[in-house]
Amino acid sequence: MPSTPRTSNVPRRTLLGAGGIAALSAPILGVGSAGAATAATGPVLATAANVPDTGMHLVTLGTAAGPAIRGTRHGIASAVVVDGLHYLVDFGLGMPRQAVDAGLTGNKLRQAFVTHLHSDHISELSAYMLYNWDTPVQGVTSRVGIIGPGRARLPRGIRPVVSPPQTGMQDVIKNLMRANAYDINIRTTDEARIPLDELFEGVDIELPRRPRADPDRNPVPDMEPFTVYEDDRVRVKATLVEHLPVFPSFGFRFETEHGVITFSGDTAETPNMVRLSRDADLLVHEVVNMDYYRDQDFTEEFLHHLESSHTTPEGIGRIAAEAGVKKVVVSHMAGVFSDVDLAGITEFYDGPYILAADRQLFSV
Repeated sequence: MPSTPRTSNVPRRTLLGAGGIAALSAPILGVGSAGAATAATGPVLATAANVPDTGMHLVTLGTAAGPAIRGTRHGIASAVVVDGLHYLVDFGLGMPRQAVDAGLTGNKLRQAFVTHLHSDHISELSAYMLYNWDTPVQGVTSRVGIIGPGRARLPRGIRPVVSPPQTGMQDVIKNLMRANAYDINIRTTDEARIPLDELFEGVDIELPRRPRADPDRNPVPDMEPFTVYEDDRVRVKATLVEHLPVFPSFGFRFETEHGVITFSGDTAETPNMVRLSRDADLLVHEVVNMDYYRDQDFTEEFLHHLESSHTTPEGIGRIAAEAGVKKVVVSHMAGVFSDVDLAGITEFYDGPYILAADRQLFSV
């Protein structure tokens, strides 16, 4: 296969047609000129038996928002599968079991990515590493980078209560190794496993020098996506997104010869997501339904946080339409319980969109 992944200049292709997006899932809502929505059967869940070993595929391992137990949904996590190997995005609650149930064992992991350091996106990092360790569990046997935010000072007004106040992806992985040092030391000798710190490495994303980003004065400058990883299967680009006061917080774009999948991470509506999503086959975007939260007994501070750091359905529609996205997969759901809650997307976007289920399989 070509060593250079395909870029975003991709002609539109027919949904569910040969060579187009094979959406192994439903309901898929496509709104045409008459505004009528169509729905297929229930979602197809990824298993070891049905994730193809050729082509490019998305598995939504977990779709819930926030550090909370939300019904039966697992915490936010996704996988991009490219010609039989996979790349992980975020490590939310329950993610290690979801990955195994989808057939995504550690011996097929190529690289991992973290959008930002909120707990609901990294809480299962330790579990994933310990449960995907070496050959006894079909785990990782060669070095894997976990690529995510680099060290940054806390924004002004955030009082540190735990030290150190500056933490990046390298620090997170090193500290998780230290926290599990006893287990790692015992199993390395007793079970002849490869030392865990030789298998997993935290990698800090280095921000471009221009435009200069700053957690207080310019946390989300307008910018073009920049490359953070590349191998023979995929090129991954990142951009800063608006999830204040968190800094840095990233969205990711996976480009391959098969197509393009973009992840928003957690973000308010931002022009950077339009640039990141240009002509993407799939846009995996977070969502908040503010009407639900306004009807609850939440503080003004909490409501302000939701409004200023997450995206409404209408915002998703504007981003998808301007970027020319071929299909939207809605995940990381806050206050969204059915397709009715996503109706605002259609005010601006007339393409297909879907409210994702956990472990749902999509093919590009």
